[in-house]
Amino acid sequence: MAFKDIKQKKWFKIMTNMYVLVLSVFVVWMLFFDTNSLLIHLELRKEIKKLEKTQDFLKEEIAKDKIIIEKLSDEDELERFAREEYYLKKKNEEIYLIEYEDSLKQKDKD
Repeated sequence: MAFKDIKQKKWFKIMTNMYVLVLSVFVVWMLFFDTNSLLIHLELRKEIKKLEKTQDFLKEEIAKDKIIIEKLSDEDELERFAREEYYLKKKNEEIYLIEYEDSLKQKDKD
């Protein structure tokens, strides 16, 4: 097949049209090389989804913390929380921590 035969084909005429060539270069440029390319948009969309998941998680944590804050507004509840979580005690008071055998870490005997 000679070059003359290829030049006569319909697809060759369409592909060598100046408008098609310019449009093709423009599309390739916009998809891959531009600062606002499709690749960057996809990456940013993935980051947005990740941030939205983080935002939902943090909203749930805030709701839990608000419930705890409401509970701790009562002095008796605050004292109970301090004793249980931070092992705080009053003066001249002793605290005994009871650990059960199944809660202790066992050393492997080989």
